[in-house]
Amino acid sequence: MPQTPTPIYDAVVVGAGPNGLAAAITLARAGRSVLVIEAKGTIGGGARTAALTLPGFRHDICSAIHPLGLGSPFLRTLPWERLGVAWIQPDLPLAHPLDDGTAVALHRSTAATADSIGRDGGAWRALLAPLAADWEKLAPTLLGPHPLSPHLIALARFGVPGLLPANVLPRLIFREERARALFGGLAAHSFLDFGQPFSSAFGLVLGILGHAVGWPVAKGGSQTIVDGMAQYLRELGGDIVCGWEVQSLNELPQSRAVLLDVTPRQFLRLAGDRLPSGYRRRLEGYRYGPGVFKIDYALNEPVPWRAAECRRAGTVHVGGTLAEITASEQATNRGQLTERPYVLVAQQSLFDESRMPVGQQTLWAYCHVPHGCTADRTEAIEQQIERFAPGFRETILARSVRNTQTLHAYNPNYIGGDINGGIQDIRQLWSRPLLRWPPYSTPIPGVFLCSSSTPPGGGVHGMCGYHAARAALSDSALWR
Repeated sequence: MPQTPTPIYDAVVVGAGPNGLAAAITLARAGRSVLVIEAKGTIGGGARTAALTLPGFRHDICSAIHPLGLGSPFLRTLPWERLGVAWIQPDLPLAHPLDDGTAVALHRSTAATADSIGRDGGAWRALLAPLAADWEKLAPTLLGPHPLSPHLIALARFGVPGLLPANVLPRLIFREERARALFGGLAAHSFLDFGQPFSSAFGLVLGILGHAVGWPVAKGGSQTIVDGMAQYLRELGGDIVCGWEVQSLNELPQSRAVLLDVTPRQFLRLAGDRLPSGYRRRLEGYRYGPGVFKIDYALNEPVPWRAAECRRAGTVHVGGTLAEITASEQATNRGQLTERPYVLVAQQSLFDESRMPVGQQTLWAYCHVPHGCTADRTEAIEQQIERFAPGFRETILARSVRNTQTLHAYNPNYIGGDINGGIQDIRQLWSRPLLRWPPYSTPIPGVFLCSSSTPPGGGVHGMCGYHAARAALSDSALWR
């Protein structure tokens, strides 16, 4: 009988984003030899930082604010300080401006947030304070491969309101627009139609994180997160090769396990005829979600927000009332554009002077658009910001614009501009990419998926990679 070739590495990981690096670190910590292959010239995936506008300005290309940098059970285990990664907490995690010139703010404490909200402050505190206190109990389940938990009371306290649509929960709990708008802006991170069950869960998670760990930025840019992870992997003996765009699984070095930080569409191409026809048909039905239209700005001064809270916040949700945000997300999910889109704004340079020349500022903003939409939304985004910050346009020195196509070209995982690796609705959350156990496994022995197209989905948390690596390590047939 022919002998099986001796593996060059115990494991090969394709893709050097946060999930690919998390998978590689988990394997290396277990004593396995690991090679990470990255198609681009630099590592990073959705956590790159680059000079996109003018000299001296550094912009986060995709991810910008990192509540899960401190809230992820995996990322919390990394020695960030030794790796040169510093987390900066803005004065306020979040502000949400309203047309009367005021803003409602998410503070680190539920008490201060309740004061900001007004009459609904008691309801906010009753909903979020117990959940924030339970984050350590909830995190393994909410960021895990299945919805089971030994902490049934904590899970029920989260799950009952979380199952409700985001256009229902805030109207049931809150009487006034300030609290409803604040929750709507949080829930819109889901990219879901607010009529969908479970869309409230995303608002709850982000609110919990704001109170439990904050919404920090990484000093120097999101790139420092993956650079720190890469340094740690090399300390553990792992190797990284950039500039190698893998076209087929057949070209990979011999190994016991292969972990792919790619979406189902790319996996279909890489695997070729090695996939059973039934599995291939099911995977072809995987659903991708709305995309984003992204602008990075170089500014000559901070954004002139009317509300003082917005001038102290790392993140600003520009969307107006709950009804407006609901309409915006509904239109996007129906393939339509709206004149007043929900706009997510990040102001990292207010708190991190390394991002820009002295006396100037950067700004990061995107709005949701239908999947694959290439319409220019610059005017719509700037009108929305100008609505709450008159004179904003006069501060603009330069802008860098990316639509769904340019985002997809930048990162092949952003199919149609979908930065979450697929729709994260109740049908495709823990069962992503398919209903299978473990969800990271594939029909090809030793081949696993570790991208955000697996549980728990999008975000810089590394948990998809961590769980995929744990699944590979638990497959005893690979390590005989």
